[in-house]
Formats: sequence, C-alpha cells, structure tokens
Amino acid sequence: MNNNKPTMIRRPPTVVCYICGREYGTKSISIHEPQCLKKWHTENNLLSKELRRQEPKKPEVRAISAKGFYDLDALNEAAWTSAQSQLVPCNVCGRTFLPDRLIVHQRSCKPKAAK
Repeated sequence: MNNNKPTMIRRPPTVVCYICGREYGTKSISIHEPQCLKKWHTENNLLSKELRRQEPKKPEVRAISAKGFYDLDALNEAAWTSAQSQLVPCNVCGRTFLPDRLIVHQRSCKPKAAK
C-alpha cells in the first residue's frame, strides 16, 4: 500500500533563554544559561555606569500538573519577556537595543528635521 500523505516532521521542543532570547534544546539550555549569564556580566561590566543594567532574573513559572510538568509555552513567553526587558531605548528615536549596540546606533542616529 502506497501512502502519498506527506509525513509531518515534529520539531523538537525548544526553550527560550531568559537572558539573550534565543532558542535552545531542552538538554542544552542548562549548559547555555550559565555561559550566557557569564557573558552578560562581562559585557555589562564594560558599559558606562549609566548603561549598566541589573542582572536578569530567571522567571518563575509554576508547575501546572501534579507530575511537575511545566507549561513550555508559558515558560518561553516569560523568558522572552525577560530577554526583551534587557533592551534600552534610544533617547533620539525610541528604538530599543542591547546597551552595547545602542552605543553603535547612537553614532548615526540623528533627530528628524522639523518640516
């Protein structure tokens, strides 16, 4: 019997890093997060005092079942929100950037001329 239906390929579940906002596999996130936090501290310490931020805190998402499973969507949403809160707005145009990228952006961002 020839089955012509296309096979659905399931993407493995991923977890969003609460620091950088990138997706990682459920096994590798525990390796990534400590390294990402170390990198965050290194980069944050290089910034001027007014651009330094408080260390990001890992969001708490409560288990949703007696078996202790987490709602992966809720966990990822909380992690994404945490990562986005690390962005700093440009005082000229209002766009948000990571602090080290804001410095680069501000070199070329000019106020719009009044018409």
